[in-house]
Amino acid sequence: MAEHVLDKAKQCLQCKNPRCEQGCPINTPIKEMIRLLLEGDIHEAGKMVFENNPLSIVCSLVCPHERQCEGNCIKGIKSNPVKIGDIEHYISDYNLELLDLKPAEKQSGNIGIIGSGPAGITIALILALRGYSVTIFESREKIGGMLRYGIPEFRLSRNILDRIQRWLTDLGVVIRPNTLIGSKLTIDELLRDGFDALFIGTGVWQPKKLDIRGESLGHVHFAIDYLRNPDVYNLGKKVCVIGAGNVAMDVARTAVRKGAKEVTIMYRKGIEEMTATKHEIEYTKIDGVRFELYKAPLEITAEGVIYTETEKIEDEKGVRFATIKGSEKLFQCDSVMIAISQGPRANIISTTTGIEVNSQGLAIVDENGMTTREGVFAAGDVVTGAKTVVNAVKYSKHIADAIGNYVDKRYHENKEN
Repeated sequence: MAEHVLDKAKQCLQCKNPRCEQGCPINTPIKEMIRLLLEGDIHEAGKMVFENNPLSIVCSLVCPHERQCEGNCIKGIKSNPVKIGDIEHYISDYNLELLDLKPAEKQSGNIGIIGSGPAGITIALILALRGYSVTIFESREKIGGMLRYGIPEFRLSRNILDRIQRWLTDLGVVIRPNTLIGSKLTIDELLRDGFDALFIGTGVWQPKKLDIRGESLGHVHFAIDYLRNPDVYNLGKKVCVIGAGNVAMDVARTAVRKGAKEVTIMYRKGIEEMTATKHEIEYTKIDGVRFELYKAPLEITAEGVIYTETEKIEDEKGVRFATIKGSEKLFQCDSVMIAISQGPRANIISTTTGIEVNSQGLAIVDENGMTTREGVFAAGDVVTGAKTVVNAVKYSKHIADAIGNYVDKRYHENKEN
């Protein structure tokens, strides 16, 4: 493996103006990372990458590299880009157990992190390293959020998340599992019990519906629920996945691995309009998944999905997709998966005063990530809607600084009074 990574690293041109770094949302120092690796200093490369992105070991696997670093690599113009994700993952994985992570001098401040997805983990790591007391409240039995319960094992090993959890506990972070804030405990109770600041990073776990007849039938499932524990589902031999994003691809590929004989993705537009990355679409095809395009579902029955064919129309009004009258047909299948995005749940908002949300139910925050409730911050998908892991990490770094500054200012003011 190391030999192959070195071969890939040697392809880097060490550009004077590295476009790959500009294409990375978190501006990973790719040029320097590769230089250090080739000079035999993998430890310094790993330290540098971690300091820039505490979840580099995850992002190197799940980021849409073709749209970011690799998509901007100069070599990709005439040939194949440098496989930056593979190189970064090798460096990050090699250093995962070797990084000497120790908290700084103990700081005054008790911070609660609600949700342990990418944003929650990032902020917990940063604040714990700075010496603050940190407690993570996780609604499930293990940390990871969408990383563990929304991304299939074949894309992101659970072992990586278990190792990150050991990082957190070694740094003194307290993890309280199986604790759903908003039902068992409330924001008001956490603030009452001495938390100086709270961070909400609960993600988006409420699946969106098609709002068509038949969605409540027993053989119809929501993708985000299925991915949490696919082993408990009996999908039958023929599965239809409705949707066109990366989650739809994950569900389809997982269903194949769990024994479905025929898996089909149904989408009302064409392949070029799919929101899934080209990489994920290609691998989904390799796994044998079929694609039924220009088909819009109208109703779900016990026999399958009744759909109408659509056509792409381009005129002075722009581009749109219209249904073709009289084209209704039945697509037979044993089960149906709905994968058309998801939104935030309201368990925290409905039990807390002072936290405002927008029309999509997403938390409203200021430039420092503070909600409309004093001392309560938020970031990640619960603020932006479903985005990439690296975007969650990018904004969480800024918000970790804001939380630290808020807590420090609070203690300074209290000391003066």
